[in-house]
Amino acid sequence: MIPRSALTLGLAGLLPFLWGALGMLVPAIDEQTTALLGQRFGASYILISYGTVILCFMSGVLWGFATKTNAAIAYALSTLPALWAFFTIGGGGTRATIAVLIGFLLVFACDVQFARWNLTPPWWLKLRALLTVIVCGCLLIGIFA
Repeated sequence: MIPRSALTLGLAGLLPFLWGALGMLVPAIDEQTTALLGQRFGASYILISYGTVILCFMSGVLWGFATKTNAAIAYALSTLPALWAFFTIGGGGTRATIAVLIGFLLVFACDVQFARWNLTPPWWLKLRALLTVIVCGCLLIGIFA
Protein backbone atom coordinates (compact mmCIF):
# COMPACT_ATOMS: atom_id res chain seq x y z
CA MET A 1 0.00 0.00 0.00
CA ILE A 2 1.28 3.44 -0.93
CA PRO A 3 1.79 5.61 2.17
CA ARG A 4 -0.84 8.34 2.34
CA SER A 5 1.72 11.15 2.52
CA ALA A 6 3.61 9.89 -0.55
CA LEU A 7 0.39 9.50 -2.52
CA THR A 8 -0.97 12.89 -1.46
CA LEU A 9 2.24 14.74 -2.25
CA GLY A 10 2.71 12.81 -5.50
CA LEU A 11 -0.79 13.74 -6.63
CA ALA A 12 -0.28 17.36 -5.55
CA GLY A 13 2.85 17.40 -7.69
CA LEU A 14 0.66 16.70 -10.71
CA LEU A 15 -1.19 20.01 -10.41
CA PRO A 16 1.16 22.04 -12.66
CA PHE A 17 1.03 19.28 -15.30
CA LEU A 18 -2.76 19.18 -15.13
CA TRP A 19 -2.97 22.98 -15.29
CA GLY A 20 -0.65 23.05 -18.28
CA ALA A 21 -2.69 20.40 -20.09
CA LEU A 22 -5.92 22.22 -19.28
CA GLY A 23 -4.45 25.45 -20.63
CA MET A 24 -3.50 23.69 -23.85
CA LEU A 25 -7.04 22.34 -24.26
CA VAL A 26 -8.78 25.59 -23.27
CA PRO A 27 -6.86 28.54 -24.71
CA ALA A 28 -8.99 31.05 -22.79
CA ILE A 29 -7.64 29.62 -19.53
CA ASP A 30 -4.10 29.93 -20.84
CA GLU A 31 -4.72 33.51 -21.94
CA GLN A 32 -6.17 34.47 -18.55
CA THR A 33 -3.32 32.78 -16.70
CA THR A 34 -0.61 34.52 -18.72
CA ALA A 35 -2.43 37.86 -18.46
CA LEU A 36 -2.55 37.51 -14.68
CA LEU A 37 0.79 35.80 -13.94
CA GLY A 38 2.94 36.38 -17.04
CA GLN A 39 4.26 34.29 -19.93
CA ARG A 40 6.24 32.11 -17.55
CA PHE A 41 2.94 30.53 -16.56
CA GLY A 42 1.78 29.80 -20.10
CA ALA A 43 0.52 26.24 -20.56
CA SER A 44 3.29 25.05 -22.86
CA TYR A 45 5.97 26.66 -20.73
CA ILE A 46 4.57 25.12 -17.54
CA LEU A 47 4.70 21.64 -19.05
CA ILE A 48 8.30 22.11 -20.17
CA SER A 49 9.74 24.00 -17.22
CA TYR A 50 7.99 22.04 -14.47
CA GLY A 51 8.71 18.80 -16.31
CA THR A 52 12.40 19.73 -16.37
CA VAL A 53 12.36 20.47 -12.65
CA ILE A 54 10.70 17.14 -11.85
CA LEU A 55 13.09 15.17 -14.08
CA CYS A 56 15.97 16.67 -12.09
CA PHE A 57 14.14 15.94 -8.83
CA MET A 58 13.72 12.32 -9.90
CA SER A 59 17.48 12.09 -10.47
CA GLY A 60 17.93 13.00 -6.82
CA VAL A 61 15.32 10.51 -5.68
CA LEU A 62 16.97 7.71 -7.64
CA TRP A 63 20.38 8.75 -6.31
CA GLY A 64 19.00 8.28 -2.81
CA PHE A 65 18.02 4.71 -3.64
CA ALA A 66 21.40 3.85 -5.17
CA THR A 67 23.07 2.70 -1.97
CA LYS A 68 22.96 -1.07 -2.03
CA THR A 69 23.22 -3.69 -4.76
CA ASN A 70 24.68 -2.50 -8.07
CA ALA A 71 25.50 0.85 -6.49
CA ALA A 72 27.88 2.09 -9.21
CA ILE A 73 25.40 1.32 -12.00
CA ALA A 74 22.51 2.69 -9.94
CA TYR A 75 24.36 5.95 -9.26
CA ALA A 76 25.12 6.27 -12.97
CA LEU A 77 21.49 5.59 -13.93
CA SER A 78 20.29 8.11 -11.36
CA THR A 79 22.14 10.91 -13.14
CA LEU A 80 20.45 10.22 -16.48
CA PRO A 81 17.17 12.13 -15.95
CA ALA A 82 18.97 15.37 -15.09
CA LEU A 83 21.49 14.92 -17.90
CA TRP A 84 18.67 14.11 -20.32
CA ALA A 85 16.91 17.32 -19.33
CA PHE A 86 20.07 19.38 -19.68
CA PHE A 87 21.05 18.08 -23.10
CA THR A 88 17.68 17.58 -24.82
CA ILE A 89 15.10 20.07 -23.57
CA GLY A 90 15.03 23.09 -25.82
CA GLY A 91 14.52 23.95 -29.46
CA GLY A 92 10.90 25.09 -29.31
CA GLY A 93 7.71 24.05 -27.59
CA THR A 94 6.85 20.79 -29.32
CA ARG A 95 10.42 19.50 -29.48
CA ALA A 96 11.04 20.35 -25.82
CA THR A 97 7.77 18.76 -24.72
CA ILE A 98 8.64 15.58 -26.60
CA ALA A 99 12.02 15.54 -24.86
CA VAL A 100 10.31 15.90 -21.46
CA LEU A 101 7.92 13.06 -22.35
CA ILE A 102 10.79 10.77 -23.36
CA GLY A 103 12.58 11.76 -20.16
CA PHE A 104 9.65 10.60 -18.04
CA LEU A 105 9.51 7.29 -19.89
CA LEU A 106 13.22 6.83 -19.26
CA VAL A 107 12.79 7.69 -15.57
CA PHE A 108 10.10 5.04 -15.32
CA ALA A 109 12.45 2.51 -16.92
CA CYS A 110 14.97 3.41 -14.20
CA ASP A 111 12.23 3.03 -11.58
CA VAL A 112 11.51 -0.47 -12.87
CA GLN A 113 15.18 -1.43 -12.79
CA PHE A 114 15.70 -0.02 -9.30
CA ALA A 115 12.65 -1.98 -8.11
CA ARG A 116 14.09 -5.16 -9.68
CA TRP A 117 17.27 -4.53 -7.70
CA ASN A 118 15.12 -4.13 -4.56
CA LEU A 119 16.40 -0.59 -4.02
CA THR A 120 12.93 0.97 -3.75
CA PRO A 121 10.12 0.56 -1.24
CA PRO A 122 7.61 -2.15 -2.25
CA TRP A 123 4.95 0.44 -3.15
CA TRP A 124 7.25 2.58 -5.32
CA LEU A 125 6.37 1.19 -8.76
CA LYS A 126 2.65 1.45 -8.12
CA LEU A 127 3.00 5.14 -7.24
CA ARG A 128 5.41 5.86 -10.08
CA ALA A 129 3.22 4.08 -12.64
CA LEU A 130 0.19 6.15 -11.62
CA LEU A 131 2.09 9.44 -11.68
CA THR A 132 3.93 8.62 -14.91
CA VAL A 133 0.73 7.76 -16.80
CA ILE A 134 -0.87 11.06 -15.77
CA VAL A 135 2.25 13.12 -16.51
CA CYS A 136 2.69 11.49 -19.91
CA GLY A 137 -0.98 12.08 -20.71
CA CYS A 138 -0.60 15.76 -19.90
CA LEU A 139 2.56 16.00 -22.00
CA LEU A 140 0.82 14.28 -24.94
CA ILE A 141 -1.90 16.92 -24.71
CA GLY A 142 0.85 19.53 -24.80
CA ILE A 143 2.29 17.95 -27.93
CA PHE A 144 -0.93 17.37 -29.87
CA ALA A 145 -3.31 20.10 -28.67
